[in-house]
Amino acid sequence: MKLYCLSGHPNLPCLVLKFKSVTVMLDCSLDLTTTFSFLPLPLVHSARLAKLPSWVPKDADASDQDTLKTLKKELKECAGRVFVDSPPEVGIPEGGLLDLSTVDVILVSSFQCILALPYITEYTGFNGMIYATEPTAQMGRQLMEELVHHTERVPKTRTASKWKEPGVFKTLPAQLRDGLNPAALRDCYGLHDINSSLSKVQLVGYAQKLDVFGALQIMPLSSGYCIGSCNWLIQSHYEKISYISSSSVLTTHPQPMDQGPLQNTDVLILAGLTQSPTANPDSMLSEFCSHLAVTVKNGGSVLVPCYPSGVVYDLFECLAVFLDSSGLMQLPVYFVSPMADSSLAYSNIFAEWLCQSKQSKVYLPEAPFVHEELKTISRLKVFPSVHGDFSSEFKTPCVVFAGHPSLRFGDGVHFMEMWGQSKANTVIFVEPDIPYLEALAPFQPLAMKAVHCPIDTRLSFQQANKIISDLKPLHVVLPENYITPPPSLPQRSDLVLEADPPPTTYQRGEVLSLPIKRMYEKIEITPELASALVPSEIRQGVAVASVTGILEAKDNNYVLQSVPKQPTAGPGQKRKREDNADFAPPKPHVWGAVQVEQFVQDLEKNGVTDVKVEDTPSGHIIHLQSEDTLIQIEDGSTHIFCEGNEDLRIKLRNILLKCLSKF
Repeated sequence: MKLYCLSGHPNLPCLVLKFKSVTVMLDCSLDLTTTFSFLPLPLVHSARLAKLPSWVPKDADASDQDTLKTLKKELKECAGRVFVDSPPEVGIPEGGLLDLSTVDVILVSSFQCILALPYITEYTGFNGMIYATEPTAQMGRQLMEELVHHTERVPKTRTASKWKEPGVFKTLPAQLRDGLNPAALRDCYGLHDINSSLSKVQLVGYAQKLDVFGALQIMPLSSGYCIGSCNWLIQSHYEKISYISSSSVLTTHPQPMDQGPLQNTDVLILAGLTQSPTANPDSMLSEFCSHLAVTVKNGGSVLVPCYPSGVVYDLFECLAVFLDSSGLMQLPVYFVSPMADSSLAYSNIFAEWLCQSKQSKVYLPEAPFVHEELKTISRLKVFPSVHGDFSSEFKTPCVVFAGHPSLRFGDGVHFMEMWGQSKANTVIFVEPDIPYLEALAPFQPLAMKAVHCPIDTRLSFQQANKIISDLKPLHVVLPENYITPPPSLPQRSDLVLEADPPPTTYQRGEVLSLPIKRMYEKIEITPELASALVPSEIRQGVAVASVTGILEAKDNNYVLQSVPKQPTAGPGQKRKREDNADFAPPKPHVWGAVQVEQFVQDLEKNGVTDVKVEDTPSGHIIHLQSEDTLIQIEDGSTHIFCEGNEDLRIKLRNILLKCLSKF
């Protein structure tokens, strides 16, 4: 069993498991942190960005004027940082470890882990199966389409490529170069790629058992993190593997985590723990509301860069309660995203994927989420973009939820340009996957306040350690980052994962041989062959039978069938010689202990009379004096020493075999 790691980010997993001749991809996440190396795409012309000075390497070849001229157009400097002036590019999973066209099945655990799917299904020759829950597929589509909408809405006339050449790339500043692999960067896919890719997805439900080529059975189980998110159980007849990614044991809007079937697995593969181990989600919500209230009471507005799905549902609910209690019910709240309407609608449609308290509302009937009521009474106003009707409805102070949380494209860039130079305004980062200082870098110097309130409900290290202890897997496989404290908190030895035996770790580009050895395979016996068996009781309660048949292997299933009967030759016909010796009748198996007295009597019946028996500590020695032959009988073995008389040896062997039981 081998495990390939195609991603360098523990919360953006992409792993490939090879087991029983089946190649299974576990998630296909897209690395959007690469976009932080690029300048934002403003919706309208930005004089500030247009005036940024060019940057060229200090040790650049002055004689190569063409390269210098190109780099001056491609690289810009802002507040001491260097950025690429080009449409942002994304990081795809590692493609050099194995041929992705050989992947048989892709298992997707959440809508955030499906974004790289078009790169795999449309550009690698992939022809396998893809399994995901319906919310994962639909919300994944929303994130993909929003990404395409944001990048295509503001096209750039020039795409930078010179900076990626090896000779130039090594001269770039460390902050731009480190952690970036130019070979893994790609332009964003298009709507055609999305539609073609998602048309191949097969929708599944929780606890639904799926057969993969007869070799494996897979089953999705609720992970408790977001709507439709799941962990995967992969098992054969004798091996069991669990994949736990982005799970939560906190009580939020999705169905709770289902841990029962994950117990006592041979291997537990773990990914997607919290990215904010010291930030409690409840306290972050309180802090979010507190900063928001202070800002709007002082006449400022608040920008919340966010995805159109996920934690934003809980934020709307929490914010509505807070505004009611704070006397701010008239505060305008805007949700701006091309996917905003469909996201809110789908969250109410997928009631069966929600926790019990929200499911029960559907039968009242009520909408599971409060944002439906907020929309109805116009306390939450939803717009596809800042163009059109938004302009006439827009009032300040207000709260705006807008994408993209990276602040490299989307309507959030427009609000940063519009509000960034006012101290009265605040930008609050709630998405835990976004390093907020990196997101803000191209907007410096920034007057507006920036607050980091990451709301991450995924498993903490303490919770993950407890789950590992409760599930009792034989082996644990996890990212290398999880066995050492975070770089920002090196003294926090509690922020690590532990297991017994010590866990196996992985990082991008590694291929691991997992400690599982297949020892058994299940074989079915046909009823015809089973009815022909004649068991022999070797001791009380234990019977054995000799089985001879033809083993048929088809679709990874094994069936033992009866040996075909040979045709009987007719009168005057010679029987055709059987070329296949495997069809010869089986020889019987002998068992039991040799009864010496019975053996001696049988020898005398066959003309061997001069017999002398001698007892030894390990058995008996029978001396045939007239034949100058010794027969040594011990527990488990019998030896005949007859000085090369082969005829005598065969005669004695046959007499001996008659003294033993057969089956």
